[in-house]
Amino acid sequence: MSMSSPWPQLIASYAEWLRKRITFVELEHACEITTPFLDRHNDYLQLYARLESDGFLLTDDGATIRDLDLSGCEIRSGRRRILLDTLLRGYGVQLTDDELQVHANVETFPQRKHSLVQAILAVNDMFLTARGHVASLFLEDVEQYLSSHEVRFVRNAQFTGKSGFTHAFDFVIPRSQRGPERILRAINNPDRNSATNFLFAWNDTRDARPAGSKGFAILNDQERAPSSDVLSALRQYGSTPMLWSRREEFVEELAA
Repeated sequence: MSMSSPWPQLIASYAEWLRKRITFVELEHACEITTPFLDRHNDYLQLYARLESDGFLLTDDGATIRDLDLSGCEIRSGRRRILLDTLLRGYGVQLTDDELQVHANVETFPQRKHSLVQAILAVNDMFLTARGHVASLFLEDVEQYLSSHEVRFVRNAQFTGKSGFTHAFDFVIPRSQRGPERILRAINNPDRNSATNFLFAWNDTRDARPAGSKGFAILNDQERAPSSDVLSALRQYGSTPMLWSRREEFVEELAA
């Protein structure tokens, strides 16, 4: 890749942004970690680290599931629970007594914290709700779309990027004689927060993938259209924004 490539600078600036905006407060029995990531209420995500005999327990203290409960979104049974379990397995996160948790030691702390934050954001995104109405499970809609058009894909792929972080993607379409590898993430709430997360994950891993691989952000624009800034950023930093309302235009490219 040429020296003028923007990806190393993007990744470095993103990592620096994370470093500067994460704060820690010591509590009586835990350490409260405030991240720069926003939930669907535009509040900063907070995690809690508790000391264990062999390291740390990182948890959201039940905030994610509690928020879904208050929104009228029941996820403890049926296909929503299956989807939740699938999402959490992809990030290596456990659900224990309604808390999203990971275990870590000194060496694995950064990666495990990153995985927990990404899992919380993914759960918030997939189960996005509106007043009096639980949104459809967008991830399932995307999977059905791919299957109905006989697109070959692998679910829940993980790749390690230049930063050393492991990133999860919803679907990977293998390389073929007619098309390159295509890496997809379904984004139910296409705002700046989710676009930034996808761009970091994609650009951190793209050099480790086969030459010509493409990243697709599948954007649910049925209830909330992404802003022009979000679409521009996705294009500018080397990915393809795919509006769900125009999904039929991408069938040939994805099925190749």
